[in-house]
Amino acid sequence: MLDLGSEDRAGLLATAREAIRARLGHRKPAWPALSPAAAQPCGAFVTLHKHGNLRGCIGRMVSSEPLYQVVRDMAVAAAFDDPRFPPLDASEEPELDLEISALSPMESCKPDDVQPGVHGVHLSLGWNSGVFLPQVAPEQGWDRDQLLHHLCLKAGLPPGSHRDPGAELKRFTAVVFGERD
Repeated sequence: MLDLGSEDRAGLLATAREAIRARLGHRKPAWPALSPAAAQPCGAFVTLHKHGNLRGCIGRMVSSEPLYQVVRDMAVAAAFDDPRFPPLDASEEPELDLEISALSPMESCKPDDVQPGVHGVHLSLGWNSGVFLPQVAPEQGWDRDQLLHHLCLKAGLPPGSHRDPGAELKRFTAVVFGERD
């Protein structure tokens, strides 16, 4: 698992915030200094909350790029390209709380191998796929069955599709940290 100390976490959060501010200000970013730990290749999600409500969340499950680059790209994507929300307006930026989820590699699993609150899950079947980060199940109060039920729905599949012989269910863990920690 990725070893990110408090300085690494603060630097990555500052990187995400700077990526958004630079885009809003139409200026070149001034990146904070980061340790070698932030340069490890790693998938990551950046989640934006505004007054405790989701305002954007975009991620990359795997990456050969350094974590800091994925965080930069996903912060901008979460702020401006999440299809569930309009692009971020400059007046909203000070009201945002950022959260980063640095992901472990995914591994194939059976439904009973998923531990809500520990594992994130990814389901694919045909052209459909969906993912939930590890923190989603406890935030929603879901047990394993509810998590997998909602994962199927998120993927645009009928409930129970995770048990289809052609379905691919994977689990992963994440180092999750945010500005409110």
